Amino acid sequence: MNRDEEHLQLLAIFHYVVAGLAALFSFFPLLYTTVGTIFIFAARHGTAKPGEDLPPEFLGWIFAVLGSQFFLIGIAMAICILIAGRSLALRKRYSFVLVMACIECLIIPFGTILGVFTIVVLSRESVRGLFSTTATPAPG
Repeated sequence: MNRDEEHLQLLAIFHYVVAGLAALFSFFPLLYTTVGTIFIFAARHGTAKPGEDLPPEFLGWIFAVLGSQFFLIGIAMAICILIAGRSLALRKRYSFVLVMACIECLIIPFGTILGVFTIVVLSRESVRGLFSTTATPAPG
């Protein structure tokens, strides 16, 4: 196995690991969703103690909606990183992997490290050649 293939295989493995971490951390916003749901329930069915107000229902909706959206964005990002890792292993979708490497740089610290190394490896002309040789010709 030459150096470029070894680097691509290692990057694919590291993408799988970062995808797993991203999926794990994407569950944390569900805590906000839970808090929002509790606020909504308390506003609708709770009774206030003397001298205290119940939390407004719209605050619960803000927490619930934002928590759910951040969860879905996190899971989508984890899936995209997983697809990028699989694409590296199969030497397919060069542009997608390069764009994902740039986006991964926003995920501090592991995504930044992985994104920079992926960009460095993908910028080599020999690696670009590995991706173009695996393209299947169109039937016809």
